Amino acid sequence: MIFTTIRNDIRAVFDKDPAARNILEVLLCYPGFHALCLHRIAHIFWKLRFCLLARLISQFSRWLTLIEIHPGAEIASSVFIDHGAGVVIGETSIIGEGCLLYQGAVLGGTCLKRTKRHPTLGKNVEVGAEAIILGPVTIGDGARIGAGSVVVRDVPSGATAIGVPGRVSLGFSASDIEALEHNRLPDPVAGALKVVMRENERLTQRVAKLENLEGLTATIDRVWEKKKQEILEEFQLGEEKFDNGSGI
Repeated sequence: MIFTTIRNDIRAVFDKDPAARNILEVLLCYPGFHALCLHRIAHIFWKLRFCLLARLISQFSRWLTLIEIHPGAEIASSVFIDHGAGVVIGETSIIGEGCLLYQGAVLGGTCLKRTKRHPTLGKNVEVGAEAIILGPVTIGDGARIGAGSVVVRDVPSGATAIGVPGRVSLGFSASDIEALEHNRLPDPVAGALKVVMRENERLTQRVAKLENLEGLTATIDRVWEKKKQEILEEFQLGEEKFDNGSGI
């Protein structure tokens, strides 16, 4: 069983990292893969209640890979930790099949009680670099957590959470997720701002019509119009400005 899981983990490396060239390279040079292998051994001892031995294995894994995974965490097969330095996965975390975690990702707890206090990730979830997910929240299948985000609430399947605190934006298709186009993540704050500005534009046009009927005009109107165009250009062109970026 464990060998089948490890084989699936190796396949996940090739599926999710174009830099992977051959199996020997994965076996020798991928700390994320090493951390998962050692965790699966530690988890077996943890379930057999050899807790100290399990913790010793996890500490050795931390020293070797800079990835800290508590032996109590439940991690399915085909998971890939890319680069991995600084990744922390808490005791009651659950990670589904096909998940992808970038360096510095944290699945942390928010209370001191011995209960379910760490996140649950569904299948094919992607957690960006330095992203933090706190508490017993559930991240739905195919969801994405943007780099540097702090998520403290549930994220629906297929959604993207960005920012501090993480705000949800829907609209990713299966093909988008498959293509790993991290540089095209939506911006929910910019989207909300655009809605407000469109509504403001509609009201401004109505007021302008009334002012024209009365023969009124003001310099402040021209100044505001110029500033408004600058704001719109910034948010409308923002996606194009960062098209050459990489990673979440």
